[in-house]
Amino acid sequence: MKNSYLVLCFFIIIKFILQYSLISPEYELHRDEYLHIDQGNHLAWGFLSVPPVNSWIAWIIIMLGGSIFWVKFFPALFGALTMVMSWKIVEELKGNLYAQILTATGILFSVLLRLNMLFQPTSLEVLLWTTLYYVLVKYINSEKVKWLYWGALVFGIGFLNKYNIVFSVLGMIPAILLTQQRRLFFNRHLFFSGILILMIVLPNIVWQYQNNFPVIHHMKELSERQLVNVNRFDFMKSQILFFLGVIFVIILGFYALVFYKPFEKFRFFFWIYVFTISFFLIFKAKDYYTIGLYPVYIAFGSVFLGHLLLTSSWKGNVVRYVSVLIPVCFFLPLYGVAFPNKNPKYIVQHAEKYKKLGLLRWEDGKDHSLPQDFADMQGWKELAGKVDKEYSQLSKSGNTLVLCDNYGQAGAINYYSTKGIHAVSFNADYINWFDFNTNYSNLIRVKEYAMNEDEMKETGPCFKKSKVVDSIINTFAREKGTRIFSFQDAKINLNERIQHEINELKNRY
Repeated sequence: MKNSYLVLCFFIIIKFILQYSLISPEYELHRDEYLHIDQGNHLAWGFLSVPPVNSWIAWIIIMLGGSIFWVKFFPALFGALTMVMSWKIVEELKGNLYAQILTATGILFSVLLRLNMLFQPTSLEVLLWTTLYYVLVKYINSEKVKWLYWGALVFGIGFLNKYNIVFSVLGMIPAILLTQQRRLFFNRHLFFSGILILMIVLPNIVWQYQNNFPVIHHMKELSERQLVNVNRFDFMKSQILFFLGVIFVIILGFYALVFYKPFEKFRFFFWIYVFTISFFLIFKAKDYYTIGLYPVYIAFGSVFLGHLLLTSSWKGNVVRYVSVLIPVCFFLPLYGVAFPNKNPKYIVQHAEKYKKLGLLRWEDGKDHSLPQDFADMQGWKELAGKVDKEYSQLSKSGNTLVLCDNYGQAGAINYYSTKGIHAVSFNADYINWFDFNTNYSNLIRVKEYAMNEDEMKETGPCFKKSKVVDSIINTFAREKGTRIFSFQDAKINLNERIQHEINELKNRY
């Protein structure tokens, strides 16, 4: 094994150690993770908000036992593989060991530590963007057509993981047309690789067609509720902060792509960045959609800096050591505040330093006791335990449906329940997972705090018995105050009522 690969193995080990140390045991899974895990129990060629690849990984996690260790393993693995692919890009660009170490350090101590904490499609997305750029570098260097087919395979998998990868190609096309690499479009193998992409993504497109293209509704909803609030200045500010420790390396990469003779054939990569960022700005995309862009530019910048520092003078050695230490120095102050590695009581006791950084400000514009993401990792076990207790009692008198207000509640109950509960919701993909082959006579209703005042008046008359069972009392949980209602012996056909509400919701969309 090359010495450089031994160093790479060291970085991979550090990556896994860091990822598992960034979350204190007091925290549970994030609400989004519960949905993504539950998708593994309902495999399909598509879902309302995401394509299918993440559900396949969720199925593997479930087959491995579904423990938190495995839930956290895969995003950490994809983060480690992103470092590997960036390392390989440096190798392909004839960079030295210093360039590889600088690249790995910059990627290790970056926004990816935060991104790779959660089981979501985004970690794999960044890996696939980086891999796609690696394949493009390989093709430019070798002009072997096999890399076009590898690129098609990577893009196809990326499309089935998250549709955002389309932006990578939208940025590539005009960038390549602007440079001498435009001859690529006259290569007949590009057409055949396009057919390969179509073959890979076709099952998802068919699924979208069969389900009336829910991706269009999802994008419309995103645009109306979230993307409309995207501030372009904040978007560009985030681009600097994502890889702040190596921002100077990225800038050097841009410079080298424009002016450095050995990188002349890769000049279109500069335009890839310009066009891709422009498309994201035009469509007012979320800032983190761009993260997959940066590893390749860190690689270019590191190789360029490595070439500038080929001499073994003491000044060159100082620059090498300092440049590698800068990402570490930027990371250390954030280690204690940007990650859920401190228990909630500690955060409350040291609220001022979190408040100064704006970490306690939620999307409602108010400051709370915990950062919003941290609060989204509290109270779920409590909810599942209390629902389990009531479910055991109700199930003695008939089949019981557990209906929740949001996907976090439903997913958490399904993940932690020891009673085999299959909770559902009118929210997200759960709207398609109701079991109408079971005749329900009882209902457990889980209602958000702000929406639970009239539940007894609205639903109680439809049942012979009704009561408020309990609520989430965890003061740190975003779901604090969420109530559990119990309804027994339905006076109506519960299945028909639920089916009617589902049809009304779907018709509304």
